[in-house]
Amino acid sequence: MGKVLAEAAAEIEKSAVTCEYYASQAAAILGDELVEIDGVDAWVAYEPMGLVLAVMPWNSPFWQAMRFAIPAITAGNGVFLKHSPNVTGCALAIERVFLAAGLPEGVFTTIVVEEPRVPEVTRRLIADDRIAAVTLTGSNRAGAAVGAAAGRAVKKSVLELGGSDAFVVLADADPQAAAAAAAKARFTNAGQSCVCAKRFIVEAPIAEQFTAAFVAATRALTVGDPTDPRTNIGPMARGDLRDTIQRQVDQSLASGATLLTGGRPLPGSGYFFEPTILGNTAPGVVAFDEETFGPVAAVAIAADEADAVRLANTSQYGLGLSVWTAHPEHGIAIARQVTTGAAFINAVVASDARLPFGGTKRSGYGRELAASGLREFVNTRTYWAAR
Repeated sequence: MGKVLAEAAAEIEKSAVTCEYYASQAAAILGDELVEIDGVDAWVAYEPMGLVLAVMPWNSPFWQAMRFAIPAITAGNGVFLKHSPNVTGCALAIERVFLAAGLPEGVFTTIVVEEPRVPEVTRRLIADDRIAAVTLTGSNRAGAAVGAAAGRAVKKSVLELGGSDAFVVLADADPQAAAAAAAKARFTNAGQSCVCAKRFIVEAPIAEQFTAAFVAATRALTVGDPTDPRTNIGPMARGDLRDTIQRQVDQSLASGATLLTGGRPLPGSGYFFEPTILGNTAPGVVAFDEETFGPVAAVAIAADEADAVRLANTSQYGLGLSVWTAHPEHGIAIARQVTTGAAFINAVVASDARLPFGGTKRSGYGRELAASGLREFVNTRTYWAAR
C-alpha cells in the first residue's frame, strides 16, 4: 500500500511490543474479581465470547489487524479476519505468524473476499449464529453498514471510523517546535491514517510564524520510492483515493482556501501526491469539514483560545486531539473542553498498547488496546455461590 520502509518496520515492531504487553498483563486483567458480600462467595469473571469477525483496512495492514487480534485471542476468542482486498498478502502472512506461534488451526482464519462481494458476505457472516461479535476499522459508510447488521443480529460491535483530528497551537507555544511536529503529525503514511492531524488551528498571534515554519518543514520532505531509506512520503494506496484528495483540494480552493504549498498529483508511476497545505480554511471549507485521507493539511486561524476550542469541536469526528502550549496544565484544561477519544499535550497523537484507543461522535464507539480493549470481546459474567 506504499508505506515507506522506516514506517513499515515501526509498524511490525509496534505489533511485537503489543504481543509482549498482553503476554505479561492479560492474566491480571482477565483474572476473577472477588466481591465481598456477607454469606456469599461472589466474583466477576471475564470469559470468551466465541468467534469474532474483524473487518480491517489497508493503511496499517499489520498493526490494525494485530491490535485487535492479539487481545481478542488472548481473551480466548477465535478470529475471522476479512482484510482489505489490496493487502491480501499481509492478511495471509498474519495468519501464518499465528500458526507458527503455535495457535491451533482455525483459531485465526483469514477469509479472502472479492471486492464486489464484501458487503454481502459481511452481512451474511454477521447474521451467522457462529459469529459472536464484530469489529471494523474503516469508513463511516462501512461502519454504518456493519453497525446496522450487528444491531439487527443483536451482536456486540466495535467501530473505529477515522477522524479529522485538530492540532491546536496556542499563542504561548513555540511555533517552530509545533510546526516540526505538525509536519510529522500530518504526513506520516502519506497522510493516510485515522490519527494523522488534519486540521491545524492556530491562535492569531503566532499564526504567521507557525504557518511559515510548517510550510518550510513540508517542502523539505522527500516524496518518492517507499523502498528508498531517504524517502519521507511514499505513494497513496490507490488511484481513487488520490482522485478524492484532488477533489477536496479543488473544492476547498474554490470556496476560499489558499494554496500554501503542493496541491497536485506528481507525474510518473505510482499514486503520488504533493504534500499540501491549505490556508484560510474554516467550517464550510471541504478540507476542514471532511476527513482528508491523504497528504493535505488545513490551517485555520483562531481569534483566541475560546475560538480555538470552538473550531476544534466543529467536526463530526472525535478521535484524537493535540494541544501545543508552554504550559501543559493549561493545555489539559483546553483539551477537556474538546470532545475526543484521546487528548495529547505537546505530543503527536498515537496509539499505545498500554492505553485505550477509540473515538467519539462519528469516529465510532468501543475501545481497542489496554485493559479496555482486552475486555471488549468477553462475557462479563457474575458468579454467586451461597455458603
